[in-house]
Amino acid sequence: MYRWCRGGRMRGIAPRSGRAGGSAVAVLAAFAWSGAVASAQRPTPAPDLGNGPVLLSAIAEAAVERNREIVDAEYELALANGQVSEAWSDFYPSVSLSSSYTRNVAPQVSFLPAQIFDPSAAQGDFIPIQFGADNIWNLSVNLEQTLMDPQVFVGVGAAARFRGLQREVLRGRTQQIVTRVRVAFYDLLLAQEEVRLTENSLKRVRRSLEETRAMEEAGVAEAYDVLRLEVELANLEPNLRRAENRLRAARRTLASELDLDPESEIEVAGELALMDLDDFAANSPGNRDILAFSGEVLAEEPDLELLLRRGRANRSDIRQLELTETLRRTELRIEQADYLPSLSAFGSYGLAAQQNGLPVFFGTSDQRGTTKQVGFRVSMPIFSGFRENARISQRQAALRQAETQTRLAADQAEIQLRNLVDEVREARSRTRGQRLAVSQARRGYEMASAQYREGLASQLELTDAEVALRQSEFNYAQAVYDYLATRARLDEAAGTVPLVDVAIDHGAGTGGDRG
Repeated sequence: MYRWCRGGRMRGIAPRSGRAGGSAVAVLAAFAWSGAVASAQRPTPAPDLGNGPVLLSAIAEAAVERNREIVDAEYELALANGQVSEAWSDFYPSVSLSSSYTRNVAPQVSFLPAQIFDPSAAQGDFIPIQFGADNIWNLSVNLEQTLMDPQVFVGVGAAARFRGLQREVLRGRTQQIVTRVRVAFYDLLLAQEEVRLTENSLKRVRRSLEETRAMEEAGVAEAYDVLRLEVELANLEPNLRRAENRLRAARRTLASELDLDPESEIEVAGELALMDLDDFAANSPGNRDILAFSGEVLAEEPDLELLLRRGRANRSDIRQLELTETLRRTELRIEQADYLPSLSAFGSYGLAAQQNGLPVFFGTSDQRGTTKQVGFRVSMPIFSGFRENARISQRQAALRQAETQTRLAADQAEIQLRNLVDEVREARSRTRGQRLAVSQARRGYEMASAQYREGLASQLELTDAEVALRQSEFNYAQAVYDYLATRARLDEAAGTVPLVDVAIDHGAGTGGDRG
C-alpha cells in the first residue's frame, strides 16, 4: 500500500504532520476501509453440498464466494479504495488546534545591567528580573488550504488508476479460480469415471468367472479358461485401488479451492463416458449443466479470429499490463510536476494569557491577548542535487519496461490462443472417433459374450472383448475430459470466463456467442 505525495515518493498512508484536515479525512477513509475489511472478514458459510452429486455451476459459485485467493484480492482492492480517499484529502483544508498550560514553579530569572534602570549605577552591576507569571495559557488554531499543487492533482489520478488496476487484478484472480475449479471438477469427474469403469469391468469379469466355473463343472470349459479370468480379476483389483486413490486426491484438490476440509466427501454430478457433445438434450442434468457452463460447447469449430480479438480486448493479464503502463506514465508526470510551484493559503488565530497566584482558566480580560494572521505561501523547488533528474530517468525506464512487457505478453497470448484452439479441435475430433470405438467395442463384447455362452467363442476372445470395451470407454471419457479442460483454459486465455464475464444459460446449452 502506498500513496503519492510531494516529491513523487511513495509513502505509507499514515497522515502527514501538520495536516490535521488531511488526517481527519484519512481517519474517515480508514473507518470506511475497516468496514469493508470487516465485511470481507465475516466467515462465509460452507456451501450446501447436500447428500448427492453437486453441479459444476454450484461448485464454481461457491469457489467465487469462498476461495482465499479471491478474498486476498478483495483486500487489495479495499486498500486501493482507501488510498483514493486519502489522495482526495489533499484537496480539503487542514485545520489544527493546539493548547497548553504551564505552571511556573520557579519562573525564569534574567539579569539586566543596572544602568538601564539607574544611570548612576556602577558598571558591571546587574539586577535580577523575573519573566513570566505563575500560570501561562496558550491556544492556537491554524488553517491551510492548497490552492494549486500539480502533484496533488496528478496524485489523485494515480490513486484512481491504481484502484482500477486492483479491480482488474481481482477480475483476473477470479477468472483463474473459476478456471482452476472447472479443471479440478473435470479431474474429479475423470477419477470418478475411472473408478466406475473399473468397477464395471470387475463386475463383468466376476460374472464371466462365475459362468466359466459353472461351464468347467459341466465339462464345457477348461481349467485354463478359469485361470485366465482369475488372473484378469487379480490385475483389475489393484487398478481399482489406484483409481480410488486418485479419486481421493482429486477431491482434496477441489476441497482446497472451496476452503473446505480436505477430507470432505464431495461428489460431483456428471458422467464423462456418457456425455453426448453432439446432442445437448440427450444428456443427464449433470452433463447438461457442464455443457451449459462451457458456453457454446457444441460449436463445430472455434472462431480463431473472434477469440484473438476478444483476447486482445478482454484478457486480464494484458489489461493489467496496460493499466500498469498507464500508472507508470502517471508516476512520471508526478516526478515532472515537482519542478512546478505550489500555492496555498493559510490563517492562524492565537490566544495567550498569564496570571499570578491561584490559576483561573485563561485569567481575566486584562491578562489575555490575541493574534490573527492570514497569508499566502508559494513554494518552488530550485535545486535538489539532481535528485529529481535521477527520479525522472528511473520513471522513464520503468515506463519503457512496462511497454515492452505489454507487447511481449500480447505476442505470447496470441500464440497461446492459437495453440489452445488447435488442442480444442483435436480433442473434439478425438471424442467423435472414441465415441464410435465405444459403440463398436460394446457390440463386440455383447457378441463375444453370447458366443462364449453358446460355446462358439473362446474365453480369450471374451477377455479381449472386455478389455477393449473397458479401454474404449475410458479413452472416450479421457477425450471428453481433454476437450472440456482445454475449453476452460481457452475461455481464460480469451478473457471470457463463465460466471465472471459471461452469464450461464442453463437452458440452451450455449453461453452466448463465444466461439
